[in-house]
Amino acid sequence: MTGQEAADLIHQRAWVGQKPGLDRIRRLLGRLGNPQEKLKFVHIAGSNGKGSTAAMLASVLSAAGLKTGLYTSPHLWQFNERFQVDGAPISEEDLVDITARVLEAAEDETEFELMTAIGMVYFLKAECDIVVLETGLGGRLDSTNIIPSPEAAVITHIGLEHTELLGDTVEKIAAEKAGIIKPGCGVVLYAQGGGVRAVVEEACERQRVSLAVTEEPVVLSSGLTGQTFTCRGKGPYQIPLLGEYQVHNAAVVLATVEVLRGRGWDISEGAVQEGLSRAVWPGRLELARRSPDVILDGGHNPQCMEALARALGELYPEKKLIFLTGVLADKDWSTMIGELLPLAKEFYTITPDSPRAMPAAELAAYLEGQGAKATPCGSVREGLELALVFLPPEDVVCVTGSLYMIGEVRHLLGLC
Repeated sequence: MTGQEAADLIHQRAWVGQKPGLDRIRRLLGRLGNPQEKLKFVHIAGSNGKGSTAAMLASVLSAAGLKTGLYTSPHLWQFNERFQVDGAPISEEDLVDITARVLEAAEDETEFELMTAIGMVYFLKAECDIVVLETGLGGRLDSTNIIPSPEAAVITHIGLEHTELLGDTVEKIAAEKAGIIKPGCGVVLYAQGGGVRAVVEEACERQRVSLAVTEEPVVLSSGLTGQTFTCRGKGPYQIPLLGEYQVHNAAVVLATVEVLRGRGWDISEGAVQEGLSRAVWPGRLELARRSPDVILDGGHNPQCMEALARALGELYPEKKLIFLTGVLADKDWSTMIGELLPLAKEFYTITPDSPRAMPAAELAAYLEGQGAKATPCGSVREGLELALVFLPPEDVVCVTGSLYMIGEVRHLLGLC
């Protein structure tokens, strides 16, 4: 069995017909010896920014000399990317061996539950000191919530998402995310309103744990090479990630480091500086090439698109951009596209590789109805080639709408 064959076997386990819950993953991990009971975790939930926060925190912990696991989803190009130790994806050999072991123990588990089990077995085998664990969906009933009380439970920015499963208000969604808070852990919250803070405070009181809310960072400089900021009177810190929202995510990392230090983890200020400056999180406002500039962003909901539009306006003031995009028909795609329209010179549309995808021609027709120039394309490769053909060096192409599309573009640009 190859790594791709292992991934294909996992992907066959669709969620369809299964109810959310922890019973299946509990039984599976029990048959595997409960590896999660032998590991330490930082558990991260949220609607936006949890992946970036996880990547920056893992980079800091690795810089501190801790063997650090990182579990995130989805992947951009290769399945192996979901399971990393000190920045390196799981090897083909380990992926094949552990997948075979997990499938032998499996019964009726879902795809994500099997992936979570693979991660737990792998991180224990790799003898990780600590694992940065990103939830898949929600928190309370997410399969990652099978872990014991984490060193820190982190809640990033909350927005409306998956309302059919998590609730139709940010408060209801926050309550689901706050389900990762357990007795004995420290808690960090991305500072935000909308009743989210009150929900998280109530959860902390119920579990009798302390809450740290992030303070406002001060941006000193921001541009295409990265950003510099101070926070809580410390710094300056430098991050290569673009977009002001990443500075706020970095503030979550700083608050989490303080919680971990309070629990005895040795994380020096030098490690924080080094880890933040070396953090990598591809496909999120990523400057993939220059002259002409190509920006890649996997934003796929209205909050992400609003943040993307704001960041592009700051990075390229008074400039119209070329967008290569595709959307899923069951998303709030009209609101998403509405964020991009004021910035657009023209659009090239593609059909994402999903049964839920909106056809490229249908999206192009909608855009033309909004007064935009739009060209439907038969593939991501065709769209990228058309968007870049005859493009002068001063122009900018932004690829957005789907993380999996971003992975294909990164591959086409030679970045995978």
